[in-house]
Amino acid sequence: MGAIGEAARRLVEEQQLGFVATVSPDGTPNLSPKGTTAVLDADHLAFADIRSPQTVANLRANPAIEINVVDALTRKGFRFKGTARIVDDGPELERLLDFYRRRGSTSEKRCIVVVKVEKTAPLISPAYDGGASEADVVTRWRTYWEDLWRRRG
Repeated sequence: MGAIGEAARRLVEEQQLGFVATVSPDGTPNLSPKGTTAVLDADHLAFADIRSPQTVANLRANPAIEINVVDALTRKGFRFKGTARIVDDGPELERLLDFYRRRGSTSEKRCIVVVKVEKTAPLISPAYDGGASEADVVTRWRTYWEDLWRRRG
């Protein structure tokens, strides 16, 4: 078994939106959402550089990375810490682009970032601290989102 367990794999595949944290050259954090977050295998995640020049520049200088993926209804997820590698040419890039095409992604991609996951940890909202069940939390957030979407029309 690799660093990415079955529950984490399922969550990433369902959600696809990961929040990627990198470190800028001046030491400040950079956080960027990536809607192409995917599991490659039991030890690797990937995301596409569609419009991420700062994220990629940061990773070229310092490959340390953390990706958080959270289910907005259950308020549970995972954090993945690891090391990034940028794939921007050659047969590996073609294989990765084909991987995304098979998933239905049609956006232009500059490169693909492959992350060797070294540590996976659960993320669980404090909403559970008072004894709320997952069904209670889901009901609360489903109601919130449905009301918001209804108001937006």
